[in-house]
Amino acid sequence: MARLVVFVALCLLSVSLATATSNPFLVKGKCYCDTCRCGFETPATKYLAGSKVKVECKNRVTNKITYSIDGVTNSKGEYNILVKRDCGDDVCDVVLVESGDKTCNIPNAGRDRARVALTRNNGMTSDVRYANNMGFLSNEPLSTCTQILQQYQLTEDQY
Repeated sequence: MARLVVFVALCLLSVSLATATSNPFLVKGKCYCDTCRCGFETPATKYLAGSKVKVECKNRVTNKITYSIDGVTNSKGEYNILVKRDCGDDVCDVVLVESGDKTCNIPNAGRDRARVALTRNNGMTSDVRYANNMGFLSNEPLSTCTQILQQYQLTEDQY
C-alpha cells in the first residue's frame, strides 16, 4: 500500500513538473487593412507589415493586467508571439496597438482584438494558438470597392 501511495505521489509530481516546465505557447495571427471599409476581409484586403500587436491577459475578477507581451507583423502581415507561461483562468486577448500603414490606421471596432486560450488545462494539446485576423480601416476606400462589394449582394431568389 505504501508503494502505491509513493507511486501516485511521484506520478502527480512529474505531471506538475512537466506542466511547470512545458513549452511556451505560440500565438499566431494576421493584421489587415480593410481597404473598402466594410468591416470584413474582401479580395481587396491588404495585409499589413510592421503593425504592432500585443497579447494581454487580465484577471477575470479584478480586470488587472497579469501578463503582456508585444509583437510585430512580418511582410505578410503575420505575427508570431511566444507566451512563456500558462495564464490559467485569466482572460487573454491579442490587441491591435499600431498600424504599419499611416493610410490605414483606424482600428476596426469589433475586429481590433481576438480572444486566445493560453492554458493547458482545457484539453488542447498543441502549443500553437491561432487568433482571428484583426483589422484597421483604410482612411479612404479604394475606388474599386463598389464592384468588389457587389459580389456580396444577394437577390431575393438567391437566399
